[in-house]
Parts: sequence; structure tokens; C-alpha cells
Amino acid sequence: MSPETPFQINISDKKLSIFRAKLELATYAGELESSDMKRLVERWKNGYDWRKHEKELNQELPMLTRDIDVDGFGALNIHYVHKKSEIAGAIPLLFCHGWPGSFLEIQGILPLLTASSPKHPSFHVVALSLPGFGFSDGPNKPGFALGYSGSSQTHDCSRVQRIWYDAIAIISYNRFAHFLSITQGGDWGFVITRRMAAKYGGKHVKAWHTNFPMADPPTWKSPLSYLSYLLTPFSAEEKAGFERTARYRNKGSGYFVEQRSFPQTLAYGLTDSPVALLAWIYEKLVTWTDDYKWTDDQVLTWISIYWFSRVWPGAAHRIYSEVYSDFYDIGRTNYPTVPMGASYFPKEILVFPSAWEATLPPLSGPVQLVEDMRKMFANGGPAFAIVPRKSGYV
Repeated sequence: MSPETPFQINISDKKLSIFRAKLELATYAGELESSDMKRLVERWKNGYDWRKHEKELNQELPMLTRDIDVDGFGALNIHYVHKKSEIAGAIPLLFCHGWPGSFLEIQGILPLLTASSPKHPSFHVVALSLPGFGFSDGPNKPGFALGYSGSSQTHDCSRVQRIWYDAIAIISYNRFAHFLSITQGGDWGFVITRRMAAKYGGKHVKAWHTNFPMADPPTWKSPLSYLSYLLTPFSAEEKAGFERTARYRNKGSGYFVEQRSFPQTLAYGLTDSPVALLAWIYEKLVTWTDDYKWTDDQVLTWISIYWFSRVWPGAAHRIYSEVYSDFYDIGRTNYPTVPMGASYFPKEILVFPSAWEATLPPLSGPVQLVEDMRKMFANGGPAFAIVPRKSGYV
């Protein structure tokens, strides 16, 4: 593994000039109802200060890059945020985002996760940018996310997992053979960290947490859970969850089909037009985030990270075409045995009944992500002492 290199975001003046020229040439589609697009684009052109936000990100997030060798693809330069807690014995935590996310997801919670307090655990945090996202290199040929088992091709995120496996070494603070870490992930981060928990659980991954719990209904293989599932009526909240899931699958999943079917076709538009990129991602930010009150500048910074990404703006969604089968086939293979924690958010795109939790390890917590993780690993919590600590909270 290569040495890590400090990283600062520094978008060239030339790229900024091209970006602004494209915004000036924007042509709007006829709108049948009002939207936020014209207001956001106008702000992007005449009020939004990228240099200000670039400086803030560089000041708030300790960023680095490191070359990681990936079989068949050479060395990929991977970007990540790495912040240590002041507590030497804090818990090493590997954070994995999904789409349309990025390393920015860690920005608001990083101070909370690394905070020192006698009342809750503290974490050493590494948040990587997935290959092709943000400021990480991406593969230069197809097949990156496909794994191989003998002569047969399988969709198992193995090369992505390899990058995350090496990332465990980055935050292990243990230079011997047995790395000790926990993972957290949502969306594609859920798929990747779940696979990691199954493959490396016990030896390197001691526990995992997700804010995107997906599961299958109980089956006869677990007789008591299955019987309880059949006899217990769904609550009002669970019925609402089914309705939301149905709405997503019927009316909100078109992006998924397009990104897995014709990723390159879509990529041309998203790479050429910042307005197209904004429209493609903005609706997801609004509808998938539990009424979070986005400011215009937060939205524009989020989209700008995609626009100024190291590879190209449309590269991030290629994962959908290469690992499609993994996204929905997660409850049937590679079942992790290490402890799992889950946060449930009512406006997640897929909301399953509580009875389905029987197909997942039995740990859950409050809806706020950081508080959930703190309680999971707190003294007296269900995963306390899973990762040994030298010192810290009591």
C-alpha cells in the first residue's frame, strides 16, 4: 500500500470558467408546474461562491489520497477523509456512502463521531470516496465491480470490497495482522459494508451499522419468526411504509433502470450539462431526506462535487450497471454473523415492516444516526466491547 498524501480541493480557474459558460448557455425545458430549477441555476451563476465553499471544505475535512492496487485495473488513487478522535482508544469506523451521495455525507456528523465525552463512545473515522465518485480515480474499462470465481463471473463488489479492505488497514491503528474496525453504510454503502461484514466479519470487521436496512420477509426456515409474521397484523406505520415503497418502485425508480441499463447514454448528458446534473440529483435530495431543510448553497455544493469530480460527472452511476444484482439480492447470500445496528428513517426509499427484521441480526436503535451508533457501542449497549478500547468513556 502506498503512502498517503494530503489532499486539498483546488478546482482550476479554467474549469470554473467553462462551468460558468455552460450555465450561461442553459436552455430550460417548458415547465408544466413550478420548480426550483431556475432559482438554483440563477444562484449558481450569480450568487454562489465556489471558492468560499471549497475553502470551507478544505478547512473542515482532513482529506488525503492513497494509491490502492486493484486486480486487473492497476493502482487507483483513492480520496478519503480521515479524522482521529482525541481518545487514543476510540473505535475505528469506516464510513461508506452511496449514490447520489459522496464524502460530503460525513461533513455534518464528523465532529459528533469524533467528539470526546464520558457519556458516549468516540470514533476514529475514515470516509472514502467510492471509485468514480468525488475525487477518487475511477476504472478506465468496464468490469470493475464484477468479481470472478474460477471461470464464472459473479456480481459481488469484490474489487470495491478490496479497496475498503485496504481502508480498514488505514484506520486500524494496529500494525499487526488483525485489523479491528466497524463499518457504516447506506444505499450502495449498505451493500458494500454488508458484504464486508460477511466476508471479513470477526477477523477484521467486528460489527456494522446501516441507515438503509433491507431484508426479505421471514420464511419457514425460521419457524417462530415466520408464524409471528403470518399472525401479526401490520401497524399503520408499516402500512404507510409499504405504500411509500410501492410509490418508489412504481414512480420513483426510473433512474435506477436507466443507470443500470444505459449508463453511458445518460453520462453524456450529465457530463455536458450542469443543469441536467442538477435536475437529475436534486429531486432525490429533496424526496429522500426526511424533510431536511436544504439551503440553496448546500444543494449547489453537493452538485458541484459531482460536476468537478476527478473522473467525470456521469461516472458515479456506472456501479448500477455492474453490480445491479447485488442491490436487491442482499438477503439471500453471504449472511453476516457479526453484530449489526440499524437506523430507520420513515422517508427512506424502501421501508419494510419490523417483522422482516427477523432476517437481519437483532440490533436496532433510535432514528438519529450518530445517537444510534453511540448507543450501539456505549457501555451497556448491545455491541459494547466488540472492539477493544484502551481508554475513553465509561
